[in-house]
Amino acid sequence: MARRVLMMILLALVWAAPARADDISASARGVVRIVTIAVVDDEVVGFGHGSGFAVAPNRIVTNAHVVELADRYPGNVVIGIVPSEGDKSYQGKLIAIDQQRDLALIEFSGVRLAPLTLFTGSPGDGESLVALGYPGNVDLATARSAADFITPQSPVRSQGGFAGNRALQGVNVLLHTASIARGNSGGPLLDRCGRVLGVNSAITRGDEGDSTFAFAIAGNELAAFLQGAKQPFASVGIACTSVEEQMAQERNADEKARLDAEARARSDAARSAGEREDAISQARARNVVARENYMAGAAVLLVLGALALGGAGLLLSRDRQREAIWVAAGGGVLMLGAIVLFLSRPDFDQSRIVPVPQASAGAAVPSQAALGRMVCTLVPERSRVTVTAIDKVDLDVGADGCINGRTQYAESGTHWQRVLVPEQEQSVSLLDYDPASRTYTNTRYLLSSAQMAKARQLRTGVPLKSCSSDQAARANLATQQQALRATLPPVYNEKLVYACSPATSGPPAAAAK
Repeated sequence: MARRVLMMILLALVWAAPARADDISASARGVVRIVTIAVVDDEVVGFGHGSGFAVAPNRIVTNAHVVELADRYPGNVVIGIVPSEGDKSYQGKLIAIDQQRDLALIEFSGVRLAPLTLFTGSPGDGESLVALGYPGNVDLATARSAADFITPQSPVRSQGGFAGNRALQGVNVLLHTASIARGNSGGPLLDRCGRVLGVNSAITRGDEGDSTFAFAIAGNELAAFLQGAKQPFASVGIACTSVEEQMAQERNADEKARLDAEARARSDAARSAGEREDAISQARARNVVARENYMAGAAVLLVLGALALGGAGLLLSRDRQREAIWVAAGGGVLMLGAIVLFLSRPDFDQSRIVPVPQASAGAAVPSQAALGRMVCTLVPERSRVTVTAIDKVDLDVGADGCINGRTQYAESGTHWQRVLVPEQEQSVSLLDYDPASRTYTNTRYLLSSAQMAKARQLRTGVPLKSCSSDQAARANLATQQQALRATLPPVYNEKLVYACSPATSGPPAAAAK
């Protein structure tokens, strides 16, 4: 077991400087080059290419005019799909086309791509946009052979601004200033978070010094096309927040929490000082009363002793010597008691005063209240949502970090954590549950194929999959999870924060892993 943990740490060190996982790069992994090859009598008579992007692991959207020949001559035109990662290209099949909207849907097999997510909102005036694709002028300048067109490579990105909404032959389009060229057709137009706003399709002419603008088929037209083709797709309506803005909000929240904690500490200290002063005043008053009682008692004993001695003298003068001795002895005892009582009167030592703590109004949530079945609701103001749309998560929390009765989370301070490395998706999730605040957080990293391969290699060294009461096994899991966390990029893509509360009767929400 120790050797396995050591190997995981060594692998983490090898992968200590991962590629930057920004949102546009994450979306670029789902962008492809589309190549069409026309063949007649085993001779290539036509060649064309454009761009496209995944809306499902094996489904690609592009412009209809990119695959128009394949639609017109299906027996003579081959569609090639060239991913942005890997070392292979794949053959595609046209399954839906809309000439009016200039959109087409292609199916292929052999590899699973990371689907892009549509943004259901509208870009703001002047908002920064990014176009991804394979412009033909770049290809002509860099390609050395026909093989270069079917060799996977990352798409070209260009940035511009939103210029307005227009209608092009009855179709809603977005006008923008990102530079695109022939070959960009069918590629996505993205917002800063990497969500699809539209499908690039055309450019204006820049004759006689006129500025060049680009047109993209609007997202609502794309959604209508996909719905008509019965193709499910991911969509998000939450406005984009940059990672920098989100992390600044988190720092501000942390700073506010720190200042609040300091204010509470000062308030507690002031309250404690006030309670101590009250306790001292009360103790001093009690001490004065006690001293006066002791002194009064001593005075009474002293008077009684003096009277006894006087009585003894009177008895002695009357020749009652035996009685006089007993009375004199009693008087001596009373006098001695008076002296002892006076000397034992209580002193006041305020250093020994400890105030009785008052009940706090903000008592901590009992641990049992954080266990059991929870319904967790997304907190948008604390989250950064780019490609995932989940309203609620159903969570069943066990006492030892057993989640939903099947997945063991590892201790991380007072939290429970698990690094989730799925087999089919190109993402790694850091799942965290804080019992004290009943907060569930899913921090997602959208990674490249190479990064996912290394993460899956590290995951094979994590033997504890199901729930366990073995503390040693859970401690080993925590060490292995730490090795996995060390390989993640310094900046996440998504952070989904949920507030959890005990579940009531009703249908369960989406279960967490």
